[in-house]
Amino acid sequence: MKAVIFAIAVLLAVCAQASAKQCNVNPVNIPKGWITMQQSCRSSMRRQIQMEVAASLQYLAMGAHFSRDAINRPGFAKLFFDSGSEEREHAMKLIDYLLMRGELESDVTSLIQIRPPERKSWESGVDALEHALKMETEVTKSIRSVIIACESDPKFNDYHLVDYLTGEFLEEQYKGQRDLAGKASTLKKMLDRHSSLGEFLFDKKLLGMDI
Repeated sequence: MKAVIFAIAVLLAVCAQASAKQCNVNPVNIPKGWITMQQSCRSSMRRQIQMEVAASLQYLAMGAHFSRDAINRPGFAKLFFDSGSEEREHAMKLIDYLLMRGELESDVTSLIQIRPPERKSWESGVDALEHALKMETEVTKSIRSVIIACESDPKFNDYHLVDYLTGEFLEEQYKGQRDLAGKASTLKKMLDRHSSLGEFLFDKKLLGMDI
C-alpha cells in the first residue's frame, strides 16, 4: 500500500513540473490470456450485482418506513437497515471477484444502475417480513442461475466461481430465508395471541430488549 501511495506521489510531482496543462500516462498492453470468464457467466454476474444493489435499496426503504414517527418500530427498522448493509456488502464482494478475474477493465459505470425500490410502504410487520422473504428467495434463485450459467458452458466450466458462490453466498441465503420465515411465523402467533400489542412486543424483541 505504501509503495502504491509513493508511486502516486511521484506521478503527481512529475505532472506538477510538466509544462503541459495535462499529464497523460500512455496506456500499456497486458496479455489477456488470463481472463477466462465466458460471456454468459459474465453477464449473469453483472445482473446479480444489479439485483443485490436493488435489494439493498429496497431494504433501505423498508428501514426508513418503519422509522417514521407515525409507525415507530425501531426493531423492524434496524432489521431492515442491517439487511440493506448486507446486500450492499454482497454486491461489493461480487465486484471484487470480477476485479480479481480481470472483468472490470471497461464499462464500469454501467455496472451499477440505480432503480427505484419496488415498494415504498407496508401494511404491517408481517407484510414486510413476507416481502423480505420473497425478495431473498428471488435473490437465491438468481444466484443459482448464475451458477448454472457458469458451469454449463461447454467451452469453460468456471468451477472456481461456482464454488465461491455456493460456499460464500448460498448458505447465507438459505439461513437468511429460514430466519425470515421463522420471524414471520412467530409474529403471526404473537398477533393471534396479543392482537396489535403482539407487533409492539415483537419489535422490542428485535432490539434485544426483555419484555
